[in-house]
Amino acid sequence: MGRDDLYISVPSFFKCPISLDVMKSPVSLCTGVTYDRSSIQRWLDSGHNTCPATMQVLHTKDFVPNHTLERLIRIWSDSAQRAHRPNPHSLTQAQAQDLITQILQNQNQNQNCFQMLSKLASFAKSSDQNVKFLATLDRFVPFLIEIICNSNLMIANTNYAEETLVLVDLILHECRDREWIAKLVVEKGDCIVSSILYVLKHGILSSRIAAARVLEFIATDSESKLYFAEHSDLLNEVLRLVSSESDSDAIETGLSTLICISKPKRIRARLIQIGAVKLLAKLLSDKNLSVMVNERVLKLLEMVSSCKEGRAEMSEDGACVAAIVKRMLKASASATEHAVAILWSLCCVFRDAAAQEAVARSNGVTKILLLMQSDCSPAVRQMACDLLKIFRVNSNSCLSSYDTKTTHIMPF
Repeated sequence: MGRDDLYISVPSFFKCPISLDVMKSPVSLCTGVTYDRSSIQRWLDSGHNTCPATMQVLHTKDFVPNHTLERLIRIWSDSAQRAHRPNPHSLTQAQAQDLITQILQNQNQNQNCFQMLSKLASFAKSSDQNVKFLATLDRFVPFLIEIICNSNLMIANTNYAEETLVLVDLILHECRDREWIAKLVVEKGDCIVSSILYVLKHGILSSRIAAARVLEFIATDSESKLYFAEHSDLLNEVLRLVSSESDSDAIETGLSTLICISKPKRIRARLIQIGAVKLLAKLLSDKNLSVMVNERVLKLLEMVSSCKEGRAEMSEDGACVAAIVKRMLKASASATEHAVAILWSLCCVFRDAAAQEAVARSNGVTKILLLMQSDCSPAVRQMACDLLKIFRVNSNSCLSSYDTKTTHIMPF
C-alpha cells in the first residue's frame, strides 16, 4: 500500500522511517525502531551496520516481526476502506439508541434481546465514534453489567454470552468512571466471574480475548485483584490464552491481563504453580517474538522473580535463564531493563548459585559487558555493574579474557 492509496491522514508510526510509505511487513531492530522489512533489508544488505533512525551501531542485525503494529495497520486500513464504502445495513446512531430503548423495555425477551445486542455489537465494531456514543448513553453500561451477572442466562446461550462480552469490552474502555464500574462488578460477586470464566473456557478466540480484556479492566485495585485470586480457574484460562501459538493478539492480551492481576503475591505464587515460568521461557525462545510480547514476557518474569518460588523455578530451569540472557539486547530498552532486573534479582540480591551458573553458561557475562558499553539507563548500568562484580568474585576466570579491554568501563 503506497502513501497515496488512501486519501486520509496516515498515522506517522505506520510509516517506514526509510521509505515513508505505510509498512506492509513491519520488523524491529535491536534498537527498538521499526521499519518495513524490504527497506531495512536493503539497508543492511548494502553493508550498513547502524540503525538508520538513531545511527546506533547494531550489536546484531537480526530483526523480529512487529505483529502488533502489523495488526494495527491492517485494522486501520480496513477501517479506512470501509469509510469509503458505506454499509447500507449498518445502524445509525438514532437507530442504535432506539434499539437500546427497546432492550431496556423488554429485558425478559431473551431471544429478541440477543438479536438486538448482536446488532449493537456490529454497530460498535464499525467505528470508534459508535463505541463512544454507546458509552455515553444512560443506563446502558449498568444494563450490560447486569446481563453479565446473569450467569445462568450467559451459560445457557454461548453466542449471547460472547456477543455481550465483546460489546462490554468495546464500551468499557471508553467509560470514564472505571472505578465505579469495577466496584459494581465486584459487588455482584461470583456471578460475573462465572460468566467471564464460561466464555474463557468455551468461547471462540476473539470472545476469549474480549473476556480477558474485561477482566483486566475491572481489576483496578488490590481488593478486586485479590477477589479474582480466589478463582484459580481464571488464571488457568488466561494463561491458556498466552499459550496460543497462532494469534499474537491473544498472547499480548493474556500477558497484559496477567501483569495487571498478578501484583498480589498470592496470585504470583499461583501462577508459578500452574506452570507460567516454563510457558514464558518457551515464548522467549521463539525467534519471531514481537517486541511487545518480548517486553511483556520479561515484565511478568520480573514480577515472578520477586517470589521465592518464582526464583527457585527460574533458577532450576536453565533454559529460562538462558532465554532471558539471549533476549537482553534483542528487543527494546524496556525489555533490556526487565531482563537485567531479573538477572540482578537472581544473581545479586538473592545470590542464587544455580542462576549464576546458568548466566555464565549462556555467555551472559559477555552480554553484560556489551550492555555496559551501550547507551543504557543509569539504573540498568548500575545493575549490570553489580552483576559483573558478582561474576568477578565468583569466577575470576570468566572475566580474565576481558580485563584489558573493559577496565575503563568497570568502576570496581
